[in-house]
Amino acid sequence: MRRILIVEDSGSTRAFVRAVLEAPDFAAPQGGCEVVEASCGFDAMRLLPRDRYDLIITDINMTDINGLELIRFIRRSAHHRQTPLLVISTLRAQQDAERGIALGANVYLPKPFTPEQLRESCAQLLGAPARKSSEPGSRAP
Repeated sequence: MRRILIVEDSGSTRAFVRAVLEAPDFAAPQGGCEVVEASCGFDAMRLLPRDRYDLIITDINMTDINGLELIRFIRRSAHHRQTPLLVISTLRAQQDAERGIALGANVYLPKPFTPEQLRESCAQLLGAPARKSSEPGSRAP
């Protein structure tokens, strides 16, 4: 079972990401997915030392501890230094993506993104192939 931490202050975005990751077409090839949610960077910093995660997904713009500070914290942690990290953000400028990658993010996915884009990015970071969605009207990643 893959454990994935979502750090996002928007409840609707967390729900969207959770639904995509827990859908059978994504979760089954991963051996199942347990999604843990943190509504802010501070909550994530409290959760990270308590458990192991196979993937961390974080927003950049959050009210208390922003995603860039969280990335620094994660990459300095012996416990999570090698954990794949996906940044999702409304910041779309090339320099924003470069800052996230320079701090240690593996992938930068600008919002809005499709379920297929999220599945593809997560599957890549988890080392498993993405599968086509069985939902009507969906596109292959």
